[in-house]
Amino acid sequence: MSNNITPFLMFEGKAEEAMNLYISLFSHSSVIKLERYGVNDGEMAGKIKIAYFELNGREYMAIDSNVKHAFTFTPSFSLFVECETEKELTHFFNSLTKEGEVLMPLDHYGFSKKFAWVNDQFGISWQLNLS
Repeated sequence: MSNNITPFLMFEGKAEEAMNLYISLFSHSSVIKLERYGVNDGEMAGKIKIAYFELNGREYMAIDSNVKHAFTFTPSFSLFVECETEKELTHFFNSLTKEGEVLMPLDHYGFSKKFAWVNDQFGISWQLNLS
């Protein structure tokens, strides 16, 4: 079983500022890939659509969300798990929600074949995605 687990940081307009600060603080750090919202994306133009960066050799992802959310940063910082099979995804979902809570139930949301967002019993937020 092989899973790529990447910390995923969601901001509302401050992703680049945060990423640059983190990179300045830690050695062996850099931007790996950066995609910005385009000129036709209104107030999001120029903001971070998706960024991959490395902090001391560990990869992270960051975005500026174009959607206002009703939750604080706690669920916005999550561990993103790429699952290779639906069986694997279901196993992680069932294990993490046993004493936790479901933020987004397992479903097809258009951007993924199958996806779920949960908080485990310790309050750690997980995004589970079927590759």
